[in-house]
Amino acid sequence: MLALRLACAFLLLAGAAAAHAQAFKLVSPDIKDGRIAEEQVFNGFGCSGKNLSPALRWSGAPKEAKSFALLVHDPDAPTGAAGWWHWVVINLPADTKQLRKDAGKPDGSNLPKGAEQIRTDFGTPGWGGPCPPPGDKPHRYNFTLYALKVDKLELPKDATASLAGFMVNANSIGKATLTGRYGRKKQ
Repeated sequence: MLALRLACAFLLLAGAAAAHAQAFKLVSPDIKDGRIAEEQVFNGFGCSGKNLSPALRWSGAPKEAKSFALLVHDPDAPTGAAGWWHWVVINLPADTKQLRKDAGKPDGSNLPKGAEQIRTDFGTPGWGGPCPPPGDKPHRYNFTLYALKVDKLELPKDATASLAGFMVNANSIGKATLTGRYGRKKQ
């Protein structure tokens, strides 16, 4: 009988933990019906968007979070399975609940105090919007917000997105993902 009670208690706790984990949510008013808007699209490489990062909001983060990191990745980019890093932001303060549209300016001036941007696959820090090859199926852009167990990630100024991703994953206590899609017609 004791074993049955312990098993039930374990299941209740596991269910509560799973419900808490599911509560961490990332949303954007600029990504409607799963589609990334033209104003978020890169301006270059044959694309002519405004290259504005979308507004993002989150809720339900683990209470133990001491900071956040945001990684935006296109796993469909034709790079030999490496994908493409579009935006990497670390050291977002724990009390941050949103990023406004165009928070991804390269100089970081629209980010919360203390937040830092890591160089993307465009070669610079800041938001680099979608610009998949013409005629490819629409690419997925995974916006993943990580709740971290540390106040700050100490990374070198020239850190790569992959190094940042490794450190983020090593310190993650929860994550929320939003996926937007974008494709270009064949020219």
